[in-house]
Amino acid sequence: MVHYIAPKGEFISFVDDEDYISKGLEWKLFTARSVKRELLYKSGSYQGKVKLAGYEQYGNGLDTVIVEFENGMLSCINPSYLKEMQSANFGKELLSGPVSDVTSISSETKTEKEASMTKPSKPLSEDHPKKEKTKSKKATAKPKLDLPAEKVHFTAIIKEFTAKMNHFTGEEDEVILLSEVKVTTEPELAIGDAWCGYSKTLKKAELEEGDQIEFDGKVVDKKYNKEIRYKVNNPSKLVKRVEA
Repeated sequence: MVHYIAPKGEFISFVDDEDYISKGLEWKLFTARSVKRELLYKSGSYQGKVKLAGYEQYGNGLDTVIVEFENGMLSCINPSYLKEMQSANFGKELLSGPVSDVTSISSETKTEKEASMTKPSKPLSEDHPKKEKTKSKKATAKPKLDLPAEKVHFTAIIKEFTAKMNHFTGEEDEVILLSEVKVTTEPELAIGDAWCGYSKTLKKAELEEGDQIEFDGKVVDKKYNKEIRYKVNNPSKLVKRVEA
């Protein structure tokens, strides 16, 4: 049978589609112009499709990918090894036999290689539940705010000018990181850290780090990174605040 290497308890699931694309690019499983929702899994005479379910992360900065088979079973695999499986020449000599539904890995060497490239764990038996409840990043993140649906008035402080990779264009977009972001329109709401695009309009304001500003805009749930979850869209009517 396929040698499933079960996740060691809870694992990290993807926050959203952007997080999925970011990790997939980091592992080099696909390109920004060709994002894949299904990947090939090849082992012995078996070849099938799997989906990325999440990953395990360790202190040394290495990730182990969790894949979900078509039968619902979960298994760990090294991302570099999964990347190799996408090659047309991968295991060509082993795939000359008949392809079965959920078949065995005929090569003990191949099994040992998979096991050595992933974090050791007890194999998952067929009697084991197909899926375990997982703890996603959302479960450990701060509670989601009830964001206003309409454009509102904000106050904030310019924290940093930086850039963010646009995975759809393959280029970096200029952005501004904001701190102490607060909705001053009733009902007031403390956002904390947020980010926005560094548009031509904002560039005309000649902003500097540390500037206290107020402006109109719409806040949405779109993360910059793990710590900065919210984005302000189309900031306008920007005014620098001067302390008395």
